[in-house]
Amino acid sequence: MPDLPAGADRASDRALDVGLDAHPLVAGAHRLAEDLLGGLGNRWCHTQAVAHAAAPAVAAGERPVLVAAAWLHDIGYAEPLRRTGFHPLDGAWYLADHSWSDLVVGLVAHHSAARFVAAARGLAPHLRRFDDVRHCVGPLADALTYADQSTGPAGDPMDLEDRLADMLRRHGPDSLNARAHDRRAPVLRAAVQRTRLRLRRRPDNRRASGSL
Repeated sequence: MPDLPAGADRASDRALDVGLDAHPLVAGAHRLAEDLLGGLGNRWCHTQAVAHAAAPAVAAGERPVLVAAAWLHDIGYAEPLRRTGFHPLDGAWYLADHSWSDLVVGLVAHHSAARFVAAARGLAPHLRRFDDVRHCVGPLADALTYADQSTGPAGDPMDLEDRLADMLRRHGPDSLNARAHDRRAPVLRAAVQRTRLRLRRRPDNRRASGSL
């Protein structure tokens, strides 16, 4: 079965947002993200798109946690939260200090295989505070990585390989992100592939493909 094109699995899932938006966890995350990132232009566009892309690949009961983490995944870019300049860690510290759930905090800390860049920055000991296998692998972590890595910096759908190439261009070949790339990229590809497989197995996608 061919891969779903970037963004193709999003349009049919906007209805999921209606119920999720009213969930207290999601609504609180949305408000906080807008307060911190709403004036940051493309960063806010990216965050909105990631939040709307995240839910479909996980079971209904897991969607509020996932979508909350998606709204919050980049809050560490907000200037008042900056402590190390490494946004997954800075965002996670803020959320932990404000009593957000451990699972949401850990997903933010480890989103998009942040552990590899943290190691390159010498921040791995700080990130270990949030270590839990659920934060790094599994449907929730995979789906957050998928949503983040299939969304461009301005919120447009983007193929993973284009997203990785764009990251290397923006950060530069000598950046810490580039140094982590050889270890990080295969982990991102695997998470995206696992999520695409889960999306294909959804009954609506299987019917559309003629496999039922």
